[in-house]
Amino acid sequence: MARNADRFPEDFMFRLNENELENLMSEIATSKLGGRRKLPYMFSEHGVLMLSSILNSKQAIKVNIQVMRIFTRIRQMFVHNTGIRLEIEKIKNKLDNQDKNMESVFRYLEKQERPNPTRKQIAYKPDVL
Repeated sequence: MARNADRFPEDFMFRLNENELENLMSEIATSKLGGRRKLPYMFSEHGVLMLSSILNSKQAIKVNIQVMRIFTRIRQMFVHNTGIRLEIEKIKNKLDNQDKNMESVFRYLEKQERPNPTRKQIAYKPDVL
């Protein structure tokens, strides 16, 4: 990676520390990595994309193509979900307006139910036998 160090900033590639390496080896049940003198590099998702774009093997080309397809799908999902979110927001706004309208109706009905002291009461008197 020394030849392409400028392509791999800190958030694209980093070295494992001793403790991380031990944990990794125990999780994947590997041997002691022979005569390794330096700690290995690890790549973030951006680093893998960059790595697959500079390597020239058939496998690297396949990985690069797959990563591009995944990014395209993610973008499509985001656009689709944004449309759904906007529709939900419209529905919520309509419901809020309906709630306000219903409150107005109930206030009006409550006002009508209260007796008005300025009005003369009119009532139906049944026929007396």
